[in-house]
Parts: sequence; C-alpha cells; structure tokens
Amino acid sequence: MNSKNTTLIIIAAIVLAAGFFGGYWFANLGSSDPVDQAIGDQRKPLFYRHPMNPEITSPVPAKGEMGMDYIAVYADEQGSGPAGTVSIDPVTVQNIGVRTAVAEQRTLARKIQTVGRVDYDEQRIARLHPKTQGWIEEQRIGTTGEAIEHDEILLSIYSPQLVSSQQEYLLALKNLETLSASPFEDVRRGAADLVETSLERLRLLDVPEHQIAMLKEERNVMKLLHIHSPAKGVVVNVGAREGQFVTPQSELYMIADLSAVWVFVDIFEEELPWVRVGDEVEMRVAAVPGTTFKGRLTYIYPYAERKTRTIKARLEFDNLDLLLKPDMFADVTIHASPRENVVVVPSEAIIRSGLKEQVFVVREPGKFEPRAVEIGLDSGGSTEIRSGLSAGEKIVVSAQFLIDSESKLREAAAKMQERIND
Repeated sequence: MNSKNTTLIIIAAIVLAAGFFGGYWFANLGSSDPVDQAIGDQRKPLFYRHPMNPEITSPVPAKGEMGMDYIAVYADEQGSGPAGTVSIDPVTVQNIGVRTAVAEQRTLARKIQTVGRVDYDEQRIARLHPKTQGWIEEQRIGTTGEAIEHDEILLSIYSPQLVSSQQEYLLALKNLETLSASPFEDVRRGAADLVETSLERLRLLDVPEHQIAMLKEERNVMKLLHIHSPAKGVVVNVGAREGQFVTPQSELYMIADLSAVWVFVDIFEEELPWVRVGDEVEMRVAAVPGTTFKGRLTYIYPYAERKTRTIKARLEFDNLDLLLKPDMFADVTIHASPRENVVVVPSEAIIRSGLKEQVFVVREPGKFEPRAVEIGLDSGGSTEIRSGLSAGEKIVVSAQFLIDSESKLREAAAKMQERIND
C-alpha cells in the first residue's frame, strides 16, 4: 500500500469518529435540558388508534391490516368541553372554508305549488227521479249543458197513479161540499180530513202547486203533470227521453250548480305539516290568462293515495262568471299558515345522519361543539329548530362535515381514555 492510500484511510477514520462523537454530544445536550425533558414526558402518547376506524385502539404502537401505522393520541389533543368538541387553529379554519351564521327567531312561511283539477261541488249537485212510474209525454229540456232556473218545467209525465190521485182529490172535494151542511161535527171534520189527506198525497208525488190549484178550480183530471227543476244550474246528464217509460229508479236529470266549484290537489307527505284548513289559495288556469282566482282550503282527506303517496286536499272557489269548468287543470299556490317566533337556521348547517340531526356551535374562535337538535319545518333554505339551540347562537354552515369527521375521532378518543382511566 502506498503512502497516498494510507493518508486517505486515516482521514476517513477521523471523519467517522468526529460524526459519532458529535451526535452523541448533541443527544446528551438535548436530554440534559429539564424543560425539554418535561415536554417530552407531556407528549407521551395516551394510546394509539386505528388510522381508518377510531373505535379500534391499542396501548402500544401497531399496524393496521393494510400496513398503516396506528396514530398516536396525546393528552393535549383531548380538548375541553362536551365530547366531540373540536379546536382548530385559525389558519386551518380559513383553509377549509368555514362559514358561520347566527340562529334567528323569526316567522317561517312557505308557499306550496301544486296542480289542481276543477270539479263539481258535490253539495250543489241535484239528481232528479220521478216519485211514480209512467211515460214521458213531453220533454222541454233534452240536452246537456243547458242552463235552467229553479222550478223550471223540465218535462210532462203521464202516470196512472197520478191520475187516480187526482180523482181521489176531486171526490174528496165533492164530498166535503156535500157534507159541509151536516149537523154532525164529526162528519164535517171527516170530510175535511179526507180532502187534506188526498191533497197531501198529490204533494208527496211532486205534483206542482200551480197544477193542484188548477185541478181544484177546474175540477178536471189532467192527463199530464209537470216535473220541475229542484235547483238552478246546468244540466250535466239527461237520463230519459220522450216516450220512455220511467220508474222511481230512473234518473231523469243530473243538475249541477256551477256558481261555486271544488278543486282537488295532491300534497306530498313532507308538505302536509304546513297545510291547514282555512289556508288561502290562489289559482290560475290556461283558459283564462291573466286572471287569478282566490279561494280557501276547506278539507284535507284522512288517507293517502296508494300509488302516488300523496294526500288529497279540497279547495273551494266562487265561480259566478262560470269561467271555471269541471275537469280543467290549474296551477295552484297554497299560502300555508306561517309559523310565528320560531328559531331558524340555514338548512345547510344541519348534519343529517339518519338517526339524529346535529349542528356545530361556535363556542369561541376555532372551537366547535357538536349539538344534537330537533328540527321542524323547512322553507326556502331555512329550517325550524324546535329544541337544542337558542336564538343568537353562532353555528357552522360550511365545512361542517370535515369538522364532524374530526369531532367523531375526538369523541372516540375521549371514550377510549375513559376506558383506560377506568
């Protein structure tokens, strides 16, 4: 070996020795400081948690199924306040885009938009049947859609029963005239009662008063008797024609009064808590552009439609101009009854897990507390808080899911610490 190689070996040995003794000196220097030693003791891990599942912990360092190291949990990371409270430094708060809002106490209102179908008012429909059997001899109203007045003559009917009832009435009148001079009061009273009985029979068979008066005056049996309209309205159905034999089971006419109409709408289940009987409604139909009809919600049916899972509601509108026609479709707006003086927060602030709802309350800058709440109605991006939060408290409305993840880790760590302490 020449002198040059010998010199290089000696220099390398000196450098290695210097590095070894320098590192040893710095290590001893660091451990000799009592303050640093105290910090090192304070940062001693309480336990180690699984990197993917915080419920899995270990008192000693370990590795997960995928080879990832367990994460050390220290005492100063447990924080103070309720379980799950999170403390985040201002820089991180800004980086993750945390926004906040204040819970307000105000009126919560909502407009429900739906589609309606115009229909007849069931309480304004009359179905006309004869009180006796016979033949229709003369029909004055024979087409649907005709407007008729109350007590208007619709048709004339020939009925053997009505003819015999007229004859009985005329005989009773003649008998009364004959026995009116009788000295016996019972005889006179019996004759008068017979007249009243036969007259009442005519009335029960719907013989009109003007024909009864004519029968009494002229004393001639009439072959044809009139049937009058029981109500004002529009003929919806004609059930019999001229010359047809009819019985009390035959429907002669169906008459509907369209001066007021019903409108049926479907309400979704989540909208049902908003609507109440008496709510004001507005309606627009394509057939009458530029016109808004105003009415009220009068009934909510006590069952849901099986196929659509909606609840039917009934609205009532005046229709004196007859602009609304049955079976029209309409755009309906229900002005639901407002909720007065309720605590309201932005809907986006609520974390809905399916089992519970919670928000994050700002306890102080950078410190967030999870709070379980009971929610109520939603309207226009705002949600009613029934319990768990007071007006004036500040809550998180963005990045709360990131905070929630950290909160669950902290809560799991706190539970683990309780088990260790026990």
